Amino acid sequence: MLKTFAIALIATVSAASLGAQAIAADISGAGATFPAPVYAKWAETYKAQTKNGLNYQAIGSGGGIKQIQAKTVDFGATDKPLKPADLETAGLMQFPMVMGGVVPVMNLPGIAPGAVKLTGPVLAAIFIGDIKTWTDPRIASLNPGVKLPNLPITVVHRSDGSGTSFVFTTYLANQSPAWAQRVGANDSVEWPTGLGGKGNDGVAAFVKQTIGSIGYVEYAFAKQNKLTYANMKNKAGAFVAPTAGAFAAAASGADWSKAPGNYLLLLDQPGAASWPITAATFILVYKKQDKPESGKEVLAFFDWAYKNGDAAAQALDYVPMPAPVKTMMRKQWATQIKAADGKAIYAAK
Repeated sequence: MLKTFAIALIATVSAASLGAQAIAADISGAGATFPAPVYAKWAETYKAQTKNGLNYQAIGSGGGIKQIQAKTVDFGATDKPLKPADLETAGLMQFPMVMGGVVPVMNLPGIAPGAVKLTGPVLAAIFIGDIKTWTDPRIASLNPGVKLPNLPITVVHRSDGSGTSFVFTTYLANQSPAWAQRVGANDSVEWPTGLGGKGNDGVAAFVKQTIGSIGYVEYAFAKQNKLTYANMKNKAGAFVAPTAGAFAAAASGADWSKAPGNYLLLLDQPGAASWPITAATFILVYKKQDKPESGKEVLAFFDWAYKNGDAAAQALDYVPMPAPVKTMMRKQWATQIKAADGKAIYAAK
């Protein structure tokens, strides 16, 4: 199922009739499934415009971090930002590309999307296995008038190292002392119960085929698979639906200028319209580039996406980075990402 969002756009070398050559520069990346739909769309358009290809393997954030550390790809992609000390140790820089929302999704016959309301503590109790049926009083009390099915709950979680899991489990740990103590927050945890699916699409597929199930995916996967989602209670006490507007509301107060290493989480942000499980997704590249031409093309692709990719991102319900943040990232590329001789490898145009 990862094939749905794996990108294999291989450019070819061709010679023009007058003898001039147009050499395509292919780049490779691996990691997060969270942004895979928008990366696929960007890559398709970019290749059509430039003839340059992107081969992106949507294997999960944990795999992306491992592959960039092993230098088997030109860039890694992760929804779990690395802390400044870890970036320094590895010689890496990270920058955000888009923002989106992690959404609880369910398979409840007869229940419309958004009809069920949940809170962070109740969601944690479900995923820890303390709430076992959909008619549990803790769910029913939040949903008067909703005919909840008398079904056992099957939890669906990620089986791979996942930045989406990091975002989700960090939110649950912030909402539930029991979750924080018994499970914790990471890209890979010891899940107390449930089935494991690989990638956002793997979780979506399990939920779609398992009656009574609940899982968590990036919103684009919920939308594409026509999954029923829950409305969530946010920090302001309002129940909100997962929409691009709600993700943007949560992201609106983010101050990237005060985030060393661009390490910033967007969970449980203030504001009546804010979706409580909002996150950015990040690209990892080496500060010292062993292959500066490949590094240059990586930055050229993501710079192109900053300039030209907002409409495609919004169509898939992602939130583009604000213009000042894009400018800040371009300045960081110029000062931090260099060839062996110390010269910057890319100048934004």
